Amino acid sequence: MKLQPDKSDIQTLTAHGPGWIAINNERVQESVVLGSRGERFAWDCQRFDELGALHFERLAALDAELIIFGSGDRIRFPQPAWLKPLMAQRIGVETMDTAAACRTYNILASEGRHVVAALLIEARAPEPAAGS
Repeated sequence: MKLQPDKSDIQTLTAHGPGWIAINNERVQESVVLGSRGERFAWDCQRFDELGALHFERLAALDAELIIFGSGDRIRFPQPAWLKPLMAQRIGVETMDTAAACRTYNILASEGRHVVAALLIEARAPEPAAGS
């Protein structure tokens, strides 16, 4: 799906599809953390079951108003214990599938909010070769 944000200096999620997103039209196929104040780094996980407390602890260090957790192709909630560092700093967390997280991030970032999207981009199994 192609997303059409208004012109802005913030990093925007310009498109998404199965196994990928686009940040300012740059295709990304690995999990990523993206912030409205220029934060961007790889998020070391390829599947939901690889996530743990350390992944969310790193997000707490960003001191955002809100963390939008894109949990992959479907909604899956992080364990409450993983969110303790965020709760201790009174940082909100919203969980949704990654496609919805992309759209929500763009809206909140365009409003000037300090929002961070932690997007799980799940590795796709290779397509079978033709004639196999």
